[in-house]
Amino acid sequence: MKKLIDFDGMFDEKLAELMQSNAGKYTEKQWEATIPKLYSKFGDTFIPRAGNTPKGYYAEMGDEELCETLARHVEEGVPVSDFLCRELERRGCPDGLVALLASENVELLTLAVNLVGANPKGFSKYFDILEKKDADENVVEAVCEQLKGGADAAKERALALYRKGVRPEEMLEILSRCKERDDAVYEVLIRAFKESGEEMPMRASYLAAYGDARALDTLLETIDREDINFLEYQELRYAIEALGGEYNRVRDFSDDPYFLEVMEQSKPIDINKKSDA
Repeated sequence: MKKLIDFDGMFDEKLAELMQSNAGKYTEKQWEATIPKLYSKFGDTFIPRAGNTPKGYYAEMGDEELCETLARHVEEGVPVSDFLCRELERRGCPDGLVALLASENVELLTLAVNLVGANPKGFSKYFDILEKKDADENVVEAVCEQLKGGADAAKERALALYRKGVRPEEMLEILSRCKERDDAVYEVLIRAFKESGEEMPMRASYLAAYGDARALDTLLETIDREDINFLEYQELRYAIEALGGEYNRVRDFSDDPYFLEVMEQSKPIDINKKSDA
């Protein structure tokens, strides 16, 4: 097993020296534009301590060692360099990386989720995370983003968890991103919309995202109700238009608190108005 090397720490030291020796020559924006190029160049620079370049150091490792190295970096508090992450991405989601999705370490788990991405190899572990009642909410959010990116492959497990009552809103959002038409998915989305209370705007957005025009009749019937508020009206109208429909009836929301709030926030600021102070 190779030793852990803080390549980012080395780069930061070299960068500090470079900035000090060139003090006053470049603006902050110029440095911001240059630093990524310097970092990329550093990746191809031979480092005697490593006996290789940063990129080459990780490229020499096997899949298992590479994944173990990532875990050790986190466990031992050594910064994880971009060179290590990019090499893991280049390997195409090795099994060792998927195994890290079972970690209890939130930092390592977050890194693993971002590296596995929307690869279906990680979906089973993703759903295992979502079924945990004490799962870190930031990890849950990251997992859901990846599942939305591969919603068709995640569909069956998402349907099963929704029917079990596990994170229903997250499951609906994942299902809404399916590209393949499926009556089971449509029926879940339309039923959830019909049964929605305060979640109506969000569940209307799921119908818009799914893109099945069969939902138009239900949406048009709902938007015409007198008891909907301005926030619900806006989301319903967006969903209707997203599905190719239109709603032209003039509505009066002048007494609606959501409408009044929007109007208040959209007022232009009078810079010439004198303060009472």
